[in-house]
Amino acid sequence: MDALSDAVAYVPVDISGELLRQSSQELARDYPQIQILPVCADFTKHFALPLSTRAATHVAVYFPGSTIGNFLPSRAAELLRRIARLCGAGGGLLIGIDLKKDAATIEAAYNDRLGVTAEFNLNLLHRMNRELDADFDVDQFSHQARYDGHLGRVEMQLVSRRAQAVTIGGQAFEFAPGETICTEYSHKYTVSQFAAIAAAAGLSLHNQWTDKNGYFAVLHFAVAKV
Repeated sequence: MDALSDAVAYVPVDISGELLRQSSQELARDYPQIQILPVCADFTKHFALPLSTRAATHVAVYFPGSTIGNFLPSRAAELLRRIARLCGAGGGLLIGIDLKKDAATIEAAYNDRLGVTAEFNLNLLHRMNRELDADFDVDQFSHQARYDGHLGRVEMQLVSRRAQAVTIGGQAFEFAPGETICTEYSHKYTVSQFAAIAAAAGLSLHNQWTDKNGYFAVLHFAVAKV
């Protein structure tokens, strides 16, 4: 926000209504010169941008992190097409992607020594116990993350430590020892690979920035067609 010049409105989009309300109030207080127009929505589905009362020259979408990697390439393309339509002529997209690198480096990040990613992954079972009336014995599952170089993605899984049965919402599921639950994909790209997907969605690559190791990239696209 501090780096923007002549911004007239900011539209934060989040699925968590309470978090969105709190953060929007703070932003409105800290940036009184910018209209804060929050939208509580699932960004993978269609939603309309609220209209600013101040004249704007164009719309820019900021999609930080590397969340786009969690989508299959075909679904990523769908989302990029939706963003291009949302921005319209003259609009742009600033997006982060995780770049391809050697498998050892990638797998070390998803099997970190502190177990942060494992805890994040296993938390899905805790949430199902709390919210879906499940009875997972979380200690009987382990975290596993492997990089598939052919598909260019990390596949995160939860592995059953033994034969066991789990009930979710009254329905029973049986697991054999070593059986897995796939919880997440995280696709890695080269800049050219991602630019090709974006181009098919109507976005033209204008600029790119990477860290010194070439592990991550932030890409700026302009709407080429709507």
